[in-house]
Formats: sequence, C-alpha cells, structure tokens
Amino acid sequence: QVRLVESGGGLVQAGGSLRLACAASGIIFRLVPMGWYRQAPGEQRELVASITSVGSINYVDSVKGRFTISRDFAKNTEYLQMNSLKPEDTAVYYCNIGGVSGFWGQGTQVTVSS
Repeated sequence: QVRLVESGGGLVQAGGSLRLACAASGIIFRLVPMGWYRQAPGEQRELVASITSVGSINYVDSVKGRFTISRDFAKNTEYLQMNSLKPEDTAVYYCNIGGVSGFWGQGTQVTVSS
C-alpha cells in the first residue's frame, strides 16, 4: 500500500522560508514522476513543481527562482524548499507521486502573512 506523509507546513512572514517534506512508502521511489501541487481557497489545484523519473524539473512561472524541488532516494522523500515566500503562496500544499491519477499526500497548510 502506497502512503505519502507530508510535513513542514506552517505560518511564516513574507520573505521567509519553509521546507516541505513528503515521505513515501510502498512504492519504488526512483521509478516514478513526482510533484507538488497547491490549492488556495476558491481556486483550482495547480502544479507548482514537478520532477520526472529521469530528473527533469519544471516549475510554474510564479515560483521560479524561489522554490526548489528535490528528492532523496535513500530516504524515499521528496522536498519542496520555498524561499522568499509571498502572501499569494498561501495554500494547502500536496505532494504527488505518479501524476494526477497517482498517489497524494494529505496536504499541509502554508500561510504567508504580509
């Protein structure tokens, strides 16, 4: 059974940083694409960052230069380092493995105050 457990969300002031982590079990981590999505109140869920099984990385324009996605195969964990946070980054963040039809974390709230 695949399980994704997220951690690292919280409240931070604008300009601050947070690192989200997503620990996976029950799946061969290195063989699947993974990503981070977010959903703000009243908005659709959007893909923030993704990394393919061969390591190709993409970001949504609004986070380029501020967010970094990475993965640690030894720990079966993916990360999202978020720097220079803005109030508009406030959302529930979800880790994903295997694309939209794959597996999802439970979500973690990120709140950026102005």
